[in-house]
Amino acid sequence: MSSISTPRPSVVQLAIKEKAALYAAYIPLFAEGGMFIPTTRDYRLGDDVYVLLSLPEDSQRYPIAGRVAWVTPPRASGNRTQGVGIQFPKDEKSRLLKIKIEEILGSHLASDRPTQTI
Repeated sequence: MSSISTPRPSVVQLAIKEKAALYAAYIPLFAEGGMFIPTTRDYRLGDDVYVLLSLPEDSQRYPIAGRVAWVTPPRASGNRTQGVGIQFPKDEKSRLLKIKIEEILGSHLASDRPTQTI
């Protein structure tokens, strides 16, 4: 019997209530899509994070088995919010979620307003 245990991914609930918040958190830069999650918890690159995502005007919750792709530390420059960028996995559910998010955002995606992401 092995005594090595893999830490279980943490579970984060992220309820986004309006388009502006979704625009600020969504990461179109990742091919599979991704989401910024404001958190003070200590994450490292590559950590697995299980996200339960709620979108504006949608009662469904979307489970995402994501991975930390970047970390914004406390007191980051430019007054950015502390948190992590989660990259969605390469699967069909993520592809459909990315399409749904981009449909909700529509013309907002082309905006040059600053976001919490890169």
